[in-house]
Amino acid sequence: MSKPKIVVLTGAGISAESGLKTFRDSDGLWEGYNIEDVATPRAWRKNPQLVLDFYNMRRKAVIEAQPNAAHKALAALEVDFDVRIITQNIDDLHERAGSTNVLHLHGEILKMRSERTPHLVYDINTDIELGDTAGDGAQLRPHIVWFEEPVPMIEQAVSIMYDADVFILIGTSLAVYPAAGLVDYVPDRITKYVIDKNIPPVSRYSNVVRIEKAATEGVKDLQQMLYGSGN
Repeated sequence: MSKPKIVVLTGAGISAESGLKTFRDSDGLWEGYNIEDVATPRAWRKNPQLVLDFYNMRRKAVIEAQPNAAHKALAALEVDFDVRIITQNIDDLHERAGSTNVLHLHGEILKMRSERTPHLVYDINTDIELGDTAGDGAQLRPHIVWFEEPVPMIEQAVSIMYDADVFILIGTSLAVYPAAGLVDYVPDRITKYVIDKNIPPVSRYSNVVRIEKAATEGVKDLQQMLYGSGN
């Protein structure tokens, strides 16, 4: 008998409890920077050193961070469920917590790639410097999907959404597209659990269970609901 398929879409809120800042703080800044200065192709062309400095700091923060109880609880669900995690986060906390099937929509901070040839991707856990080059001789840049760039993994994510038996949304404001549009592909008939301190706009969806708590507390409630339902 196959395990029920759980599809989880996570955003910055799940990693915030591990000490990683969300990019949309109340002041509209990301680690004190304007988004357009560090997270767009135009920013890269204008001031690549600033962009590298920003992501080098982010990489250090991710390496120092630890998975929290929410990450670990999602990994533990793999005992009884076929769990697919789609994350908007660029950290590796889901993987370090033990999740084995994670799709990163917006790239990965612990990888770098050629600025000319997107498929030339390398692991990185130190700094990227100006002058560091890929196999094609081009400058290496963070393996991040910046604003104004296409999201290569979005079609694969859509197909995963279609197959869900249970859907869980954690720590995302549903403000960044195309990722926010993925919920539209979840089957109407299935239960959709939404965990966030501030529930995003989900009123147009059916069969929604709202858990208005931070990720670590909300996932505890989720576990009770899932196992209480007889799965």
